[in-house]
Amino acid sequence: MLQHLHLAWCGAGVIGLALAATPARADLVYVLNSTDPSIVKIDSRTGEEVHRIEGLREVHHLVLSPDRKELLIADSSGNEILFVEPATGAVLRRERISNPYHLDFTPDGRLLVVASLRRGQVDIYDANGPRLLERIRAGNKPSHIAFSPDSRFAYVTIQGDGTVMAIDLQERRIAWQTAVGPEPAGIIWHRGRLIIGIMGRDYFAVLNPENRQVESTIRVGRGAHTIFASPDNKTLWATSRVQSRIAEIEPDTLQVRRIHEVPGGPDCLAFAPDGAVWATLRWAGRIARLEPASGEVSTIRVGRSPHGIFVQPRAAR
Repeated sequence: MLQHLHLAWCGAGVIGLALAATPARADLVYVLNSTDPSIVKIDSRTGEEVHRIEGLREVHHLVLSPDRKELLIADSSGNEILFVEPATGAVLRRERISNPYHLDFTPDGRLLVVASLRRGQVDIYDANGPRLLERIRAGNKPSHIAFSPDSRFAYVTIQGDGTVMAIDLQERRIAWQTAVGPEPAGIIWHRGRLIIGIMGRDYFAVLNPENRQVESTIRVGRGAHTIFASPDNKTLWATSRVQSRIAEIEPDTLQVRRIHEVPGGPDCLAFAPDGAVWATLRWAGRIARLEPASGEVSTIRVGRSPHGIFVQPRAAR
């Protein structure tokens, strides 16, 4: 069932709240329920579940293949990656992969890098296999991955050690490791800098990878978690799971432009063709649709502990 919440933000808090039925304007939304566990596909215009994939153990993250033909879904406890056709939800195949938690392709599409949170390893695969090329022992809880634009380096947050690790993908070795703050989580490359969610605090750290110094911080709320660039690159969107916020950040100045209060522990984000921002609400068992211009938020109930999320536009109307 779809619910509509209008949140009016005025400096220090929420001053307006209303509930009413409303249609959604996005397309098909894949949601990974990590503790159900299941993968569900939602028709976001009606809020109805249209497809479900069962037989899993613990799904967390997903990534679209470089050719956009397959959605790779990581079942960490099941030790496998599911390859799914985005338009239909059909499982094309399953590959045995050691404890895949977070995963992503290098910008050139040649490598698939997988972080194993439980086993303390980062695996480098040939993207065409996937065939394991190298296993890097990475410390306590390697979490999220980002890349340099030239695909030379992978940057991995090591959650249990409070560090970021740079892995040279050409030489397949650890290049450097530096402290950034307690429980680092989401990470992106942004204009020559790395921006990292410091989950044990209330800010994102801005790290210069050349000198490995934290140059500044962006305060968004307790449990600063993940950060994503909008498709048009005009906004950075950041989440704080503990304080339940989604922040709009100006990409040029890295100043917070606006804070949206979204109860339920927003985690991963995805972007719809109509400009809406979708978020999994980790603690509420829901997903949220945020309309950036108005600040309106609508939610759909899904499964327990929803984590990864992906929006698949309809091919034709």
